Amino acid sequence: MAKSLQMATASSAQPLPSAEEALRLLRCMQLIRTFEERVRNLYSGGAIPGLVHLCAGQEAVAVGVCCLLGADDIIASNHRGHGHCLAKGADVARLMAEVMGRRTGYGLGRSGTLHIFDAANGNLGTTGIVGGGIPLAAGAALSAKRRGRGQVAVTFFGDGALNQGLLFEVMNMAAIWRLPVLFVCENNGFGEFTAIEDVTAGPDPIARGLVFGIPSETVDGMDVLAVRTAAQRALERARGGGGPSFLVCNTYRYGGHHVGDKQDYKDDADAKAWRLKDPIERLGRWLQDSSMATAITIAALKHDVDEEVNAAIDLAKAAPFPAADDLGTHLHA
Repeated sequence: MAKSLQMATASSAQPLPSAEEALRLLRCMQLIRTFEERVRNLYSGGAIPGLVHLCAGQEAVAVGVCCLLGADDIIASNHRGHGHCLAKGADVARLMAEVMGRRTGYGLGRSGTLHIFDAANGNLGTTGIVGGGIPLAAGAALSAKRRGRGQVAVTFFGDGALNQGLLFEVMNMAAIWRLPVLFVCENNGFGEFTAIEDVTAGPDPIARGLVFGIPSETVDGMDVLAVRTAAQRALERARGGGGPSFLVCNTYRYGGHHVGDKQDYKDDADAKAWRLKDPIERLGRWLQDSSMATAITIAALKHDVDEEVNAAIDLAKAAPFPAADDLGTHLHA
């Protein structure tokens, strides 16, 4: 049965995007990359408190999934969540302000990078708990099913969460109740500083979904079009009452576990090989090869993104820090 489920998810192709949609995908990925690069620089300059966990290299997963979601669909993120937030529609200036600890941010500058909550865009938030967003998405999916409005929920988590018992409990529940939830594993090969093969048993991570009878698929997480195609099948299944799906998106984080990580545990040749699969450059080449865009168009897009992120930084720097009176704001007794 497991084999047939796996084959069924990989059999049907979806139409390629139009030039307009493909450029939107490219712009969103470039926005995430530029945002993360600026955050890295700001952190190095002492403008950001605490630690930050960046997702540069993994943009195709967030964008390939979230481009198919509506404003009332739900996502739950993880500690490496800036990309998920932006792909789901977060305001760049508010997000930057929150990361920089300024009062104009999503949490009045109090939550920082690990506790961003954006209800208006259906984002249940980032979290420092490994796998912490998984039950939140399942709960949202249960609520969506009871309301019967065709909403879906998506949970993003890293390969480290593959070994959390919470994942198995929630997958079992989601399968039994046929919840409209998509489990997305961003398998970047490392759980913090440890290679996945050293800590994760089993020949293929998708077995964790197949054992519950959940349609599961391995996806090239460096190809936004491949992610989009796989996610579209899964989300159509969920909206149609077919229950949950599980995607393992093989990707790569260019940075370390956090900004201060020197990445001594990574192989240089392997890192260079992954760089050759860069999702932004890959889509840019596809657009040009398909005569959907020119190098000038793509350069102008990047320039536009640079200006947007730089403007967000200027706004954040000019914003005040949270005041003492803000400590109890938006908290429930």
